[in-house]
Amino acid sequence: MRYTGVTSRGIIMPIFKEGDDLVSLIKDNLLLASKNEGFTLNDRDVVGVTEAVVARTQGNYATVQQIAKDVKAKLGGEDMGIIFPILSRNRFAIMLRALSMSCKKLYVQLSYPSDEVGNHLISVDEVDEKKVNPFTDDFDEKGFRDKFGYDTIHPFTGVDYIEYYKSLGDNIEIVFSNNPTYILKYTKNVLNCDIHTRKRTKRILQNAGAERVFSLDDIMTASVDGSGFNEKFGLLGANKATEERVKLFPRDCKAFVDKLQKALLDATGKKLEVMVYGDGGFKDPVGGIWELADPVVSPAFTEGLKGTPNELKMKYFADNDLKDLSGQELAEAMKEKIKAKDANLVGDMTSQGTTPRQLTDLLGSLCDLTSGSGDRGTPVVLIQNYFTNYASE
Repeated sequence: MRYTGVTSRGIIMPIFKEGDDLVSLIKDNLLLASKNEGFTLNDRDVVGVTEAVVARTQGNYATVQQIAKDVKAKLGGEDMGIIFPILSRNRFAIMLRALSMSCKKLYVQLSYPSDEVGNHLISVDEVDEKKVNPFTDDFDEKGFRDKFGYDTIHPFTGVDYIEYYKSLGDNIEIVFSNNPTYILKYTKNVLNCDIHTRKRTKRILQNAGAERVFSLDDIMTASVDGSGFNEKFGLLGANKATEERVKLFPRDCKAFVDKLQKALLDATGKKLEVMVYGDGGFKDPVGGIWELADPVVSPAFTEGLKGTPNELKMKYFADNDLKDLSGQELAEAMKEKIKAKDANLVGDMTSQGTTPRQLTDLLGSLCDLTSGSGDRGTPVVLIQNYFTNYASE
C-alpha cells in the first residue's frame, strides 16, 4: 500500500561549466543521490533539468557587441524604437545596453501601469485616481511625470526603472503607451520586446506602416562573430551572465532530453521521462508578478510528457454519487470510479476544477519552485509518482 503521492526532490549537482558532459554528470549524480539517500528510480519518474545549465554547458552566450551588430544590420543603425520591454535588471538591462549601442537614437516605449509580466511602474489605483485611460492615453516622459510624479520605485527591487533604463545609453528617450503604433510617431524602425503577445504586436506594427519590424526572437538566431545563438527563440529567454554578455535560451534541447533518457535507461533499466524547464507558469498573488519571462516553460521534453492531465475531481463524487458512503466502502468505490474513467474527460462534469494545462507546464512549474533561482544548488529535479492516482497500487 502506498502512503505518499507526488514527491519532488532537488538533486544537488556540481557547478556546471562550458563544455561539461551534462548527460554523464546528471546521470552519475542522480544515481549517487539515489544510492546514498535510499530512493529508487522508476519507470515514468520525471527528471527536470533547468535551461540555465543546458545553455551554460553549450556555451550559448552573446556579448553586447555581438547583439548590437545583429540589431544594427537588421534595423538600420539610425533611429530605432523598442516597445513593451519588461522591467528587469536580469532579463533586459544588458540587452538594452546593446540596443542603445546599435543606433544613433533609441526610443523606449514602456507599457503602464505595469509591464507584461506584472512589474508595476505605478499602481492601478493611481491610474484610476488620475482618471487616466491606459488604453488610449499616451505620454512622453515629462507628461508621465507631470501626471504621476517621480515616485516610480519598484517595491521589490527598489529600482526606478525609468531612470535606470535611461542611464544605459545617452541616446535613450522614454515614452509611455499601451498602443503598439504609438512608437511610429517617433520612428518607423521597431523592435517589439514583448514575450507572449509578440506575434500580435508585430502584425499590428506591420499593418500600421512600420518600415522595419523585428521581435526579440528575430535577433541572435544565428551566430555573430562566434557568438551563441538560438534559431527558434533568438533573444527571448536570455538573461544576464556578466555586465558584458547574456546567456541565451538553450538550443538543441530535444536531442539533449532524448540522450539523457537513453543514458538513464541504459544505467537503470527504467524509462524515465526528461524535460528542460525554465520559468514556471505561475503568478505571485501579492506582488502581481507573473513568473513566466521565458517564451515557454519547457523548450523540450521526451515523448511521454506530451498532453494534459486526465483526472476526476474526487470531491465531486464524494459530494454527489458517493455521498451516502463512508470509510473503506467509500474508498473502494472511489477507486473503482477512477479505474473506470474515460480516456478523455474534456468537457465532462466529473473533471471540472481539475487543472486544464499541459503536463510540461505543470511539471515545469513544480521543478522551478523546487529548484529555486538562487543558491540551493539543485538545477536537476526528480519528480516521482506524478502519474499515479488514488487507485494506483
